[in-house]
Amino acid sequence: MDRLDLQALDSFAAVARHLNFRRAAVERGVSASTLSAAVRELEARMGVRLLHRTTRSVALTDAGATLLARLGPALTEIGEAVDEARSAQTEPSGPLRINAPEPAVELVLAPLVTDFMARYPAVRVEVLAETAFVDIVAAGFDAGVRWGESLAQDMVAISLGPPQRYCLVAAPDLVERVGAPLHPRDLLSRPCLRVRYPSGAIPPLEFEKAGEVIRISPEGPLVANSLTLLLRAALAGHGFLLAFEGYVAPHLASGALVEVMADWCEPFPGPYLYYPSRRTLPSPLRAFVDFVQAQRRG
Repeated sequence: MDRLDLQALDSFAAVARHLNFRRAAVERGVSASTLSAAVRELEARMGVRLLHRTTRSVALTDAGATLLARLGPALTEIGEAVDEARSAQTEPSGPLRINAPEPAVELVLAPLVTDFMARYPAVRVEVLAETAFVDIVAAGFDAGVRWGESLAQDMVAISLGPPQRYCLVAAPDLVERVGAPLHPRDLLSRPCLRVRYPSGAIPPLEFEKAGEVIRISPEGPLVANSLTLLLRAALAGHGFLLAFEGYVAPHLASGALVEVMADWCEPFPGPYLYYPSRRTLPSPLRAFVDFVQAQRRG
């Protein structure tokens, strides 16, 4: 089988898995029109229709389902063989694409990536900071970073660092003016600075103490999707801010901010690097996994 035929079969398999040309095109890194043309050419060569297409849906024909059932495992074997051959090289090289939420990038991933790049200069790292959860396989990423509760069961996960915690902070003059809250519900009568996700959702403030979890949605003078803006507002005394300890630690050390209700901000496991379960990893991802694990042991 020549190379063009193998590419066409792989294109068909991607569309058949997603039953959607657009999502399959994202996975393959090509346009939907290119993918559609490749499948049409494959159908013409085989002399059989593999997909039923309408303006709104894609479905497998009987012939397409039969081909996919035999083709899927074969393509997986080929991919793993290529990855294994690549991983056998002396020095890892090539692309490493990681998707991660911004707090994980800034507080955990950034120092790991910069040290990794110094150790493996032939690896080209691409990190996309994105709050919304994405299907890393469909979007063409080698790995993702999320906190434990967001991980799919079919993913391998390794810890990126020690436990983390949120801090509820405010400027000292604000605490003096309105009083320090002692219980989460006390915030309902105090100004709070709130985060809005790109999706438009404003998540509740969540607190935990001795197994009791309380979620509240207090009002405040500022809602933003920029932590920089929210932090500046907190420093200026406009409200209480719940943020990762890593973001506010320098301001706590300087006295510009003070922490309140620390007993309601318990530590939780830090983020995990996760990736699809398979026998052989591409050499850049294998190197990064080994690097992270060595850092954690150290």
